[in-house]
Amino acid sequence: MKLGIDFGTSNSAAAAHIDGKVVPVHFGDALQFRTTVYFPEVMRDPNDFELTPALEQQLEALVESGRRDARSAGTDRSPAQLRADALRVVRRQWMEERIREPQSSTTLLQNAVYGDDALEAYFEENEGNLVQSPKSMLGYNLHPRARQTITGIATHILEHIRLTASRQLGQNVRSALLGRPVQFRSSIGEAGNDQALEILRSAALAAGFDEVDFLEEPAAAAMHYHAVSDQRHEAVIVDVGGGTTDIAHASVGGDTPPRIHRAWGIARGGTDIDLALSLAAYMPLFGRGITRVPTHHYVEAAMVQDTPRQREFRQHNYDAVDAPYGPRLQALQDTGNTARLYRAVEQCKIALSSTDSHASTLSFIEAGLSVETDAPHLGNAAGGYLGELEALLAQVRQDIGHEPAAVFLTGGMSRAGYIQRAAAAAFPNATLVHGDPSFGVVQGLALAATSAP
Repeated sequence: MKLGIDFGTSNSAAAAHIDGKVVPVHFGDALQFRTTVYFPEVMRDPNDFELTPALEQQLEALVESGRRDARSAGTDRSPAQLRADALRVVRRQWMEERIREPQSSTTLLQNAVYGDDALEAYFEENEGNLVQSPKSMLGYNLHPRARQTITGIATHILEHIRLTASRQLGQNVRSALLGRPVQFRSSIGEAGNDQALEILRSAALAAGFDEVDFLEEPAAAAMHYHAVSDQRHEAVIVDVGGGTTDIAHASVGGDTPPRIHRAWGIARGGTDIDLALSLAAYMPLFGRGITRVPTHHYVEAAMVQDTPRQREFRQHNYDAVDAPYGPRLQALQDTGNTARLYRAVEQCKIALSSTDSHASTLSFIEAGLSVETDAPHLGNAAGGYLGELEALLAQVRQDIGHEPAAVFLTGGMSRAGYIQRAAAAAFPNATLVHGDPSFGVVQGLALAATSAP
């Protein structure tokens, strides 16, 4: 069985195609979980695994077994290849034994908390490590130690998905098809895409998957749309997520397999609107635009996905900043408060997509502190992203040279009316089809996993 995994910037989900039906994996009572993990203890290095004499014996036995198998099959495998394969098996078995051990303070994975529960546990404990949206960092220029840490975090999340799926589906899941954006968020150009895929592949293998493949997320969404389309037609698939926006031009529907003609993408999404809304509507309460505190301090505070920037924000001294802004900034530096503020901003963005105004209570900063925002605030905050989306849609229309029959919208941000209006304006004669915002990609991945070689 091959599991489809949507490892998202904001939320993650998984599903399998069994007996002609897509079976979603449940994470508690939900079909997805916030891509957030809380480690109550200090995070261990992902490479803590070391070969003991007993494990070395297992390794040598596996190398010898592999050598005999290769000889019987008439294949030529080098000692380095045999040892690398054997080491991966020994390490995977070692990880699974650690997971089965009784709970202890040294068993990081067993004590980890995922999703919204991770936020609540972090707020309650007021210590430990909270990591949000690790996917947004995969393509950045990472120090080797930082890359190791990010790989370890991705490993824990993918191991959580694999074990949850294995328990629910009643079999040990060892194969996965992971969705990937057309363009990862990156500070190093195209090399960031390669690095992100290398990290995800390494993490998936360390998490216990023997086989790992990737499929661009808009292509996966096209697979889902194809499965529910009776008639053959051309479509533009628009997948707007938390960290990236991906578009595909495809022929879907009918008895012929779907055909992906081309894909486009930008490394921008809902989190960029969150940042802009936070800076414009919330950070003035902390003195942005009023005090002499540099703007980048507020950016550091707002970007909860960026661990180095969060660390830098906590190290600033605001003793000399006049009240009420200095004390509010100091309160924001307290453990968990940037995450609380980010959640308030995110809830505000969601609320303003369907209502005219929204009030956020910030009593965790100061008694009685609140901020009132309205739809124009959100419109202004979304303006920068919408400009990039409209430019991308115009590029797609120009490259195709004609209008498709339909525009299929999916991804969490596709619920927003301003996203829907932008897509409709780019292709005014096409039928606008609203897909499942949260599960269109993962359902397509499950379908594609069935047909993957």
